[in-house]
Order: sequence, then structure tokens, then C-alpha cells
Amino acid sequence: MGFASTSVNRFVAAGVFLLISAIGSANASIHIYDRDPFREVGNAYLLSGGSEGIVASRNPTPLRPHAIHSSPHDGRSYVRFENITFWRSKAVADQHPDMAYSTGLIQVIIFEAADRDNIGGSAYGGQRSLCCTPDLAKLEGCKQGEVIRIPSATNKKWPIILNARFHGNLLSTNLKNKEIYIKKTGMYNLFFISCDPKLKGMTMSGRTQWKNPDGYLPGRMAPLMKFYVIMSLAYALLSMIWFFQYMRYWKDVLQLQHCITTVIALGLFEMMLWYFEYAYFNNTGKRPVGITTWVVTIGAIRRTISRLLILSVSMGYGVVRPTLGGLTTKVTLLGITYFLASELLNITEYVGTINDIAGRARVFLVLPDAFLDAFLILWIFTSLSKTLDQLQAKRSSVKLDIYRKFSNALAVTVIVSVAWIGYEVYFKATDPFNERWQGGWIITAFWDILALALLCVMCYLWAPSQSSQRYAYSDKNGGDSDDEESQSLCRETPKGDISLVKQDRKEKIAEGTEDSEVEEDKGE
Repeated sequence: MGFASTSVNRFVAAGVFLLISAIGSANASIHIYDRDPFREVGNAYLLSGGSEGIVASRNPTPLRPHAIHSSPHDGRSYVRFENITFWRSKAVADQHPDMAYSTGLIQVIIFEAADRDNIGGSAYGGQRSLCCTPDLAKLEGCKQGEVIRIPSATNKKWPIILNARFHGNLLSTNLKNKEIYIKKTGMYNLFFISCDPKLKGMTMSGRTQWKNPDGYLPGRMAPLMKFYVIMSLAYALLSMIWFFQYMRYWKDVLQLQHCITTVIALGLFEMMLWYFEYAYFNNTGKRPVGITTWVVTIGAIRRTISRLLILSVSMGYGVVRPTLGGLTTKVTLLGITYFLASELLNITEYVGTINDIAGRARVFLVLPDAFLDAFLILWIFTSLSKTLDQLQAKRSSVKLDIYRKFSNALAVTVIVSVAWIGYEVYFKATDPFNERWQGGWIITAFWDILALALLCVMCYLWAPSQSSQRYAYSDKNGGDSDDEESQSLCRETPKGDISLVKQDRKEKIAEGTEDSEVEEDKGE
């Protein structure tokens, strides 16, 4: 019971620290541009403004003109432009003196992923061109020097294009604050494009707000906020059942059950923090770096301890052997390596992410994490096979039954995991533009559900009870450690003979006659 109360106090203290550390924040659905440069793409200069899934507005009344503040739960969906400023290069302007007396056009384009082919056209040779060239102006009737736009089949007003121009010899120009009201659910993309070659080296500052009917959470992430509420309740229910048994039989609690208690507490804490992180994100449009960093760290710790717990149980820790012996260092090093790989992957994926499109860096960081998982699975099943053989040889029917159920649960978990990975690869490979973003949250949710299911199985198999000690390694029965395996044959001889031999040996040692007898044997 002392261990449980100490753990709870530590988690409460950690929670307070997490809330204090939430002062810092990274912008998410509020996209900020700080002198971001345009890059050359084909015959255009382009800057990506973001991409997110947005659900259609439930409120049919658009925002009033120049409305700055509105409730995040007002049922409206929109993309708002605030203080967008374009800066052209003075060096390029000096190279083109006539530029000071002409105007440079910048076009802001927002479109749904389904209408991506409505931006740009095909030049000679099949090369796609964003800007209208003299040849394309004749072929397609577009306006030279502007982005090629084909009206959507469902709404002639889309894709939407907003224009901004440089005037006189000014090096900067502004886009008027404006809201684009979203009436159709979809994955929306924003681009800033210029077809004027004299605007090379242009940069942009300002910000955009992307809002869904119920808040600022991107559409792919919005269902996860409710999911983490359900997961928190599930962990809370498991915690109540487990801690009731834990405190009821605390005198018989094993070290293995202490580890399970830690995993349950970490899981509950992690799910609750995910909900608070998403709620803050949804209400403010900003993702708190403090909470996000800590929650992914707690998640990495939970996953690491869970895997090491499964590995240790598979090795027979506490059941067949009292300690891991020489394997302790290897298991610890593996745990540290896995924690670092998992932490780096999750920080890259979650901390400071600003849209519904996953970064390319995650593709590379997921490889070491996947390799370590594969290595762990191989080690777990190899160790589990040896443990089952030992239990079967010793005819420990109770322990053998528990381990068989445990091995079956692990086998099902691995099979389901591999099948889900295959589905996830198929899902992403067949949806390069995230058009099925509304179901994307299931990819993330599945792994939390599977982890909870396996944890419930372990809680069932190793629940605290009056007979908990039947799971434990017992020195009275001879023990099962690696150092004692060589003595197993001796233990099968009659106990009386062994005691006589031992007593006779002790007497000889006490009398100092053993060495002389050995020398006599050698002489003979």
C-alpha cells in the first residue's frame, strides 16, 4: 500500500509540474509566417500556407465583415487571413529599375484537395504549368501572368483566388483581412503564388486561422478529443478494479504486480493529459509545447516499461527465475534505446505540428522504432518458448496454464498488429492527398486500444490475490535461476542422502581432515 500511495503522490506532483510548464506554446491551427521565403516551382514562385481537414459550417450565417473575435464553438468554419504582408527584394528591384513603376501580382489560392487538378494547366510536352504562358493563353483562354484556374464542377466560385499587388516603388504590400467561409467538408490547401519573374526572392509575414465548427482542432484530430475521454474512463475503471485488489492483498503483492500498477497509472495519466492538451488546442488554436512534450514523454515511458515488463515476464522473471541475472544490463540498455527512439519519433510527430499532413521526417524516424519493436518481439517469443519448456519439464501446471494463456494473447496481439500495419500502409499509400482524413484518427486510436487490451489480459492473469505467491519463484523448491540449473539432477536424489553428505562434509571441514583425504586420494 505504501508503494501505491507513493506512486500516486509522484503522479500528482508531476501533473502540477506539467500544468506549470504549459505556459509556452506552439501555434497549430493558427499558422504564423515570419518572413517565409517563396520557392521557385516551374514557372511560378510558391509558398505553401498549410493544409487541414475542415468540416462544413453548421451556422449558415457568415462572420460579419471585420469581425475579429468569435467563439471557437460558434458552429462556423472558415480560413481567416490576418496581417498578411508580402516583401519583395530590394536587390532584385535595383536590377529592374522599371519595377519601381510597375505592379507585381501575388495570388492567394485556397482549394479543396478534390479540385487540385483545377489549378494549373499542361504546356507543350505534358509538363504542368501553374502560370499562364502566351501559348497557354491561346490554347486555354487564361490570362497571361496569372495562375491558371478551372472552376470546380460542384461550385463555380471555387477554387477561390485573392489578389494582392505592389504599388509604385514600395517594397511591401498587404492582403486585406478576410475570412473564407467553408460550406463543404473537405481537405483544404492554401498557396501563395506569383507568376512575375521580377518578384524572385519575395518573403511573407502574417498569419492565418483555420477553424472547424467546434473549435480549432484540425479535422483529423477532432475525434481524438472524445476518444481520449473514453480511454481515460476505461483506464480509470481498470485502475479502480486493480487498486481494489492491490490494496486488499497488498501483503502478498509481487514485484511483477508493482510493475503492472505503474503501467496502469502511467496509462491513466497519459490519456488524461492527451485530453487536456487537445482541449487547450481546440479552444485557443495553439498547441502547448510544455504539455505536449510531457505527454509524449510519459507515453514513451509507458510503452518502454510495458515492453520491458512483457520481456521480463517472458523470461520467467519472478516465476522461473528470481532475477534476470546477467541479462539485466542488456534489458536496461534496450529499454533506454527504445525510449529515446520513441521519444524522438513522438516529439517530431506531435510537438509543434501545424496541419493535417504528417512531416517527412517521421518516415525516417519510424524505422528505428519499428526495428526495435521487431527485435523485442523476436526476443520475447524466444524467451517465452524457453520458459514454457522449463515449466513443462517441472510439471508446474498452474504456472504453465497462465503462461500458455499469456503466449496466446501475445500471439494474437502480434498478428493483429502486423495486419493493422499492413492496413495503415495501404490507407496512406492509396490516399496521398489525405482525402480520407475523417477516418485517419482511427490509425492513432487503434494502438492505444490494443495496448489497453493486452494490459487487461495481464491484469487478469496476474491479479493480486491470496494465492499470488503461487506465481512466484520459490527457493524452497530448488529455484530456477541459471546458476542453479546445473544442480537440478542432485536435487532429485533423496533428501536424506544429501543432508548426510553435507553434514559429513561440514564435519570434515571443521576437523581440517578434508584436505588430507584429498591428498591421500591423489596418492592412491
